[in-house]
Amino acid sequence: MNKKPLCGIDEAGRGPLAGALVMAGVVLKNPVPGLMDSKKLTEKKREALYPLVIENSDYHIVSFSAQEVDELGISKCLHNGLQSIQKHLQDCHYLFDGNATFGVENIETMVKADDKIQEVSAASILAKVTRDREMIEMAKTYPEYGFEKHKGYGTKAHMEALVKHDRSPVHRKTFRVKGLDHQR
Repeated sequence: MNKKPLCGIDEAGRGPLAGALVMAGVVLKNPVPGLMDSKKLTEKKREALYPLVIENSDYHIVSFSAQEVDELGISKCLHNGLQSIQKHLQDCHYLFDGNATFGVENIETMVKADDKIQEVSAASILAKVTRDREMIEMAKTYPEYGFEKHKGYGTKAHMEALVKHDRSPVHRKTFRVKGLDHQR
């Protein structure tokens, strides 16, 4: 009996105030030395590993804009992303980093899989680099927010920029910002 290949899945951008939610699924065809959780790698190391993962895998990257995150919610975006990965990388054993399947069948989960399983580490790198590159591009259009530094996460500098300039079109409107949104 043929063993199904492992498709590692991870996401980047679940919690930021701006930018996309990016998910990646990766089936490694060859080993890639140096893979680990993208959060434990420097930006330079992630950028160096990105083309190696692309060259040595079958992969699928799914991105949901800030507007889609607002309209659908994070859970529905994650649900849709998992289904898209299953559709594009078929007949695999699917392993998603975390502890929730978001209602999608045939998904196994593992907490900290991005630090333990090479395929999930590779997916983590593709998702993070894709999202970071997008935020660096957005910084050119919206320089007042400093996206190139914090990638849309709620740092002190980002919060101050939001209070000063309000939200840009790439900010998530449904994510509350202290000092900007009135408490109900």
